[in-house]
Amino acid sequence: MKTGQPEINTKRATFLLTLGFIVILTVLFSSRLFYTIPQGFEGYIFYTFGNGLDKDNVKGQGFHLKFPWDNLIKYDIRIQENMSQMEVLAENGLTIKMELSYRYHPMPGKAGFIEENIGSDYHEKIIIPEIRSVSREVIGEYLPEELYSTKRETIEDEIFEKTQIALTKKFINLDAILIRDVTLPQTLQDAIEKKLKQEQEALEYDFKIEKAQKEAQRLEIEAQGKAKANEILDASLTENILREKGIEATLKLSESTNSKVVVVGSGKDGLPLILGNN
Repeated sequence: MKTGQPEINTKRATFLLTLGFIVILTVLFSSRLFYTIPQGFEGYIFYTFGNGLDKDNVKGQGFHLKFPWDNLIKYDIRIQENMSQMEVLAENGLTIKMELSYRYHPMPGKAGFIEENIGSDYHEKIIIPEIRSVSREVIGEYLPEELYSTKRETIEDEIFEKTQIALTKKFINLDAILIRDVTLPQTLQDAIEKKLKQEQEALEYDFKIEKAQKEAQRLEIEAQGKAKANEILDASLTENILREKGIEATLKLSESTNSKVVVVGSGKDGLPLILGNN
C-alpha cells in the first residue's frame, strides 16, 4: 500500500511540471499565439508549414488564435489620402509643375492578393507610378492654358478614369484624384492671366451692349404703345363728345363756391364762358 503513494506523487509532480511548462510557453509566446485585428483592418495568415499565404480566409476585426510559427499579415483597408508632385510636358512641349491629391484603399477581402503579387508597399510600387504615368499621358494632349483654366476638371476626370482602370486590376480602389496646384513658367502665366482679363473685359462689354440694346427696344415698344393709344383716343374724340365733356366741366365749375361771371354762349363752340377770381 505504501509503495503506491510515491508513484502518485511522481505523477502529480510530472503533471504540475508539464502544466507549468505549458503556462511558461503560453506566456512567452502569447504574442505569437493570440492576436487582435483592429477596426478598419483585415488579417491574413501565412502558414509556415502549410500552403503559405491563405488569401481567401480573411480574418476580420476582433480576437483570434494561431500557431506561434505562423505569421500574421495585417492590411489597412480604410480610405487613405496622399499627395504627389511631378513635372509633366504639355502639348506644346512646355514643362508644367503639378501637385495631385488622391484617395485610395485596398478592395475589401482582396488584400491577400495584393500582398502576394505586390507587397505591403503597393502604394510606392503601383499607385504612385501609375498616377504619374497616366498624368503625363493625359496632360500631353492639352495646352498649358487649358490645364490652368478651362479644361482643368476634364483633365482631372481623364486622369481619374484611366488610373482607376489600371488599379482595379491590382485589387485597389481609387476614390478620387484632384489637381491641387499648377505652376507654369512665369512668362506664360502672365500671358494667360492677361488673356483671361481681356476675355472678361470683352464679355462685360458685350453685356453692356446687349443691355443697351434691350433698353432701346423697351423704349421703342413703349413709344409705339403710347402712339397707338393716342391714335385710338383721337379717333374716338368727336366734336359732340368734346362739347359734352366741356359742358360737364363747365357745370362742375359753376357749382363751385368761388365767385365767377358766366357768359352763356360766348365761349368756343357755343360753350359758356366763365370769368371769375379765386
